[in-house]
Amino acid sequence: MSVHAESLLIKIDEMGDQHVMTSIETPMRRDAFDISDDRKIALIEDKFRDIMEILGLDLTDDSLQGTPHRVAKMYVKEIFSGLNPANKPDIKLFENKYQYNEMLVEKNITFFSNCEHHFVPIIGRAHVAYISNGQVIGLSKLNRIVQHFAKRPQVQERLTIQIASELKEILGTEDVAVLIDATHLCVSSRGVQDVNSSTVTSSYGGKFLEDATKNEFLKYIGL
Repeated sequence: MSVHAESLLIKIDEMGDQHVMTSIETPMRRDAFDISDDRKIALIEDKFRDIMEILGLDLTDDSLQGTPHRVAKMYVKEIFSGLNPANKPDIKLFENKYQYNEMLVEKNITFFSNCEHHFVPIIGRAHVAYISNGQVIGLSKLNRIVQHFAKRPQVQERLTIQIASELKEILGTEDVAVLIDATHLCVSSRGVQDVNSSTVTSSYGGKFLEDATKNEFLKYIGL
């Protein structure tokens, strides 16, 4: 291996270990959805079978022979389904007939995502809040928005920003807050192997930039 190639690999490893985010948008190719989900599953199945064989696993074993297909289906239909814009939840707004003008907080939204640097799980809780400007959103839709953006290879900072940006656009207001507290298995199961730490990220907009409103939100979620 050349000195340049070795230096590049070291740099790539360092970026992954430091959890560097390169863009707010999830990095996607323009042709990402030119092939069907079924075709993607078939292609991933073949590739994952190669990985298992390289590792020396016996794919004739009853326990392992279906694993390549199960993993491929899981990638496309489940844990990375948020990559496809067609899977974005359909959100309908309702008139704020009760004239509720205080913040609404949905806390402890459990989510599972995957670190884009090592493809291992991120397990966390999201807390979201907004102040209505005349319209409100169904409570379950807040959970669905979090889940949609979590179901893709992620960096926690990006996930936080994406959820906040989506809510601001849907609700037509900057008065949105998002806080995420998550455990990264790329930290706890590899590398430093720290099983006790968690990562907290936040995004505040509009009235939530004011100390009194922000502190009220943090009190509600117990921080």
